[in-house]
Amino acid sequence: MDDPAAPLSNNQPAPRTPSSSSSQLNPPPAVPRTPQALQSLAPSRHIDRMINSNHHQSPSRTIYSDRFIPSRSGSNFALFDISNTPAEGRDDSSSAYATLLRAALFGSDAAGVVPPATPEKRNLIQMNPPSPNIFRFKTETRRSMHSLSPFGFDDVVTGVHHSPVKAPRKVPRSPYKVLDAPALQDDFYLNLVDWSSHNVLAVGLGNCVYLWNACSSKVTKLCDLGIDDSVCSVGWAQRGTHLAVGTSNGKVQIWDASRCRRIRTMEGHRLRIGALAWSSSMLSSGSRDKSILQRDIRAQEDFVSKLSGHKSEVCGLKWSYDNRELASGGNDNRLFVWNQHSTQPVLKYCEHTAAVKAIAWSPHLHGLLASGGGTADRCIRFWNTTTNSHLSCMDTGSQVCNLVWSKNVNELVSTHGYSQNQIIVWRYPTMSKLATLTGHTYRVLYLAISPDGQTIVTGAGDETLRFWNVFPSPKSQNTESEIGASSLGRTVIR
Repeated sequence: MDDPAAPLSNNQPAPRTPSSSSSQLNPPPAVPRTPQALQSLAPSRHIDRMINSNHHQSPSRTIYSDRFIPSRSGSNFALFDISNTPAEGRDDSSSAYATLLRAALFGSDAAGVVPPATPEKRNLIQMNPPSPNIFRFKTETRRSMHSLSPFGFDDVVTGVHHSPVKAPRKVPRSPYKVLDAPALQDDFYLNLVDWSSHNVLAVGLGNCVYLWNACSSKVTKLCDLGIDDSVCSVGWAQRGTHLAVGTSNGKVQIWDASRCRRIRTMEGHRLRIGALAWSSSMLSSGSRDKSILQRDIRAQEDFVSKLSGHKSEVCGLKWSYDNRELASGGNDNRLFVWNQHSTQPVLKYCEHTAAVKAIAWSPHLHGLLASGGGTADRCIRFWNTTTNSHLSCMDTGSQVCNLVWSKNVNELVSTHGYSQNQIIVWRYPTMSKLATLTGHTYRVLYLAISPDGQTIVTGAGDETLRFWNVFPSPKSQNTESEIGASSLGRTVIR
């Protein structure tokens, strides 16, 4: 082995003695005064004492260490899928985090998928046989690895912690109440059911209109149009005290429901009125004569303006929640949007291939409009009237008869006819099905929603009205509604 003092050997330095320590620090002039040379020549007694302290420990003195640094050579890192090199260690740390993230997003099944071992990892496992001391820290190491997860795992499944996925909201599959509704017409183009803000249901049966109080279950006969006329549409004013009735003779009657008294009769249409929509004191009526009349019930005139554009019967009318836009659908497969002052449609949508009766404005997003087509179309389409754009389309597989949005959650309900006669609860915007409700034996042509936004009523040509709890309450969206649970049964509305 090379001598540490080799650079000085040719100059014959003086022998090292305890008394000549000063001479050891003065090399000949030819030798450069480098730090390496000085360290080699000047080991002091104090340094020697520190180096040899393990061999001359004082019996009265105990030496403590402040930490323990394990030897990497005795650890089997392959058991933890950890490499012995710093760079690979960082990659495996990211791999462990990715495994936990995969488990949280895709479930425990995905967490168990382990990437195939690379040749380097196989060699590492073969070179490092298992060491007994590594199992002492196995549990602690796994626990510390899962502390990297941002999801707060609670349960252990195949070595990976994950919290249970929140269960979807349960929608009762059966109606909590069924009312017999004799003479409820099986006509796609009519709108014979509406629910007021005062919790009173209006139903047109033949030539009569009946009121059903949802609080007391009391049934009241509001009017009888006579043998020569029949009810084609009903619509409550927003305040819930006045009811508009559209007749087959092309007239609109306004009734004070609290007094069961007719206020006025307005004319203007030549044929039946199948659609009604209120906007404050303004009432819109759509007719088989292809026109829409705007009526101000405060004015003396029967109507203040006439909207022309449809080429066939108008069967759907809905005002937006801000009362600025009116959407109309017709048997000409057209969906039009009008403003407060226009007599021509400001927006025209022609994508449907069948009659457009189902129309609903979203209460959650301004300008979001949903529409549904008839038997030849079967689609629900979504529109942004602010940007005049078609957002999406969902083929339901059945005739779309009605649409209504929930005001409590971002969901909507559609009712259907040929061929399944079902009711579907959708989550928007994913359009995933929360529930499919069945029970009607005819097309579900009529739909209305309760003032609290939790219950819907559906009507069909099977002459029944069925009440369903489909939406959560506005205060607690995670609890099931119990409205109507105590009134389970079947009664007659007249």
